Amino acid sequence: MEAFWSHWIWPFLTAVTGFVFTYLLLKQYVERRKPHQLAWAGGMFLYAAAAVIEAYSEYSQGWNPLVYRFYYVMAAVLVLYLGLGTVYLMFKKRIWGHIYLAYTLILTAFFLYASLTADLVTANLVPGITVGGTAMDTTVRLFSFACTIPGTLALLGGAILSVIKFAAKKEYAYRMWANVLIAAGTISIATAGALARRGEAVGLYPAEMLGAALLLWGFLKAGSLKQGAEQTTPKGRELAGS
Repeated sequence: MEAFWSHWIWPFLTAVTGFVFTYLLLKQYVERRKPHQLAWAGGMFLYAAAAVIEAYSEYSQGWNPLVYRFYYVMAAVLVLYLGLGTVYLMFKKRIWGHIYLAYTLILTAFFLYASLTADLVTANLVPGITVGGTAMDTTVRLFSFACTIPGTLALLGGAILSVIKFAAKKEYAYRMWANVLIAAGTISIATAGALARRGEAVGLYPAEMLGAALLLWGFLKAGSLKQGAEQTTPKGRELAGS
C-alpha cells in the first residue's frame, strides 16, 4: 500500500498542476502588473519544480546528492513566496511586502548556502518520501522552520481573514469560497510537510497534489472577481440585464 502512495505519478500530477498555475499567474501579472501575482508565480514554480524532482526520484529509485540539496531548499522556501504574495495583496502599504520580501530573499540565500555546504547523511538518500529531511544536517533543517512557519501563517491567515470579510456579503460569496479553498489547500500542504519532517511521510505526495489542486481551484474561482464586481455596480447590473 505504501508503494501506491509513494508512486511517481502523484508528484508528476502535482508538477503539471503547479506549472499550469504558474502560467496563469504569470499571464495575470503581464496583464495587471501586481506584485502579489509575481510572488505567487514564483512560489508555484518552486512547488512544481520540487514535484518534478520528487517524481524523478521515485521513477529512478535514487537521489543525486547535489539535486537533493537544491530540492530541500525549494521544498521549504516555496511557502515563503506564496506567503509573500498574500502579504502584498492584504496590505495597502507596500512597505510591509517589501520587508517580507527582504526577509525572504536573505533567508533563501543563507538557506541555499547552508544546504550546499552541509554534510549529507548519504545512507538516508533513499528514494522519495522516505528521505524527509533526515539526509540533511540538523543545523540546516532549522532553516526549514524559519520558512514554513511565517509562510504558512501569512498564506493561511490571509485566506481566513478574507473568508471572514466576505462571509456576510452575498454578492461576494465567490470570494469567500475561493479563500476557503485556498485555506484548505494551505492546510493540506502544511500538514503533509509537518508529518514528513517527523518521518511520517506516507500520503505526502497525494496531499501535495490535493493542496496544489485546491489552490488552483481557489484561484480560478477568484478569477470571477471582475464579473462579480460588475454585478455589484449599477452599470454592471444594467449591462447584465440587457
